[in-house]
Amino acid sequence: MLRIENLTKVYGEKKAVDHLTLHIQPGEIYGFIGHNGAGKTTTIRSCCGILQFDEGEIYIDGVSIKKDPIACKRKLAYIPDNPDLYEFMTGIQFLNFVADIFGVSAGDRQERIRRYADMFELTDDLAQPISAYSHGMKQKLAVISALLHDPRLIIMDEPFVGLDPKATHLLKTVMRELCSSGTAIFFSTHVLEVAEKLCDKVAIIKGGKLIKSGTMEEVKGDTSLEDVFLELEDAQ
Repeated sequence: MLRIENLTKVYGEKKAVDHLTLHIQPGEIYGFIGHNGAGKTTTIRSCCGILQFDEGEIYIDGVSIKKDPIACKRKLAYIPDNPDLYEFMTGIQFLNFVADIFGVSAGDRQERIRRYADMFELTDDLAQPISAYSHGMKQKLAVISALLHDPRLIIMDEPFVGLDPKATHLLKTVMRELCSSGTAIFFSTHVLEVAEKLCDKVAIIKGGKLIKSGTMEEVKGDTSLEDVFLELEDAQ
């Protein structure tokens, strides 16, 4: 569903991402971990067609993000760590706006908005302007908007930041449900306990280079993901 081949992105003298290769299959939840500045967000934005890259190729469900970014964006949903929403709109106006962009039918959008807004306890706030929303409410709205067009790939940058424990639990439940229907999820996180419990596979990036990846069992073995991460980070 997502194929990253030798991705390289350079800023001046610095290689933010250095020949990174990663393959994510349908139905997988793939965690992406590394310290700030390791190259996670650069990789994620490149995968979403937001950032141009210098070398390599990225394929979404077999389609090149370089050659046909529009086709790729129809297949994926991106949830940034700090959603930049149109604050002059109400919640429901924003959701309908996103549904219009993706050509979601009236019936499908009503069913999905009702289901996810009820689930995340946002239904009563949809008539309010987004400018009145807390960070957590904006994060919930961004999640709902991302699910409206039934994406086959969901890419998220620190999706649990700003969510309360109940909303975090709900998001994890939704992620599992989507993956059981074949959707692939690729997300960065600093919360290693969440990654360890939730992910099928995990990749660790350091200084733009992929230093370890595989199934959770392959990466952590008999120890914890936190121990492996700290050991790899300390290694020169």
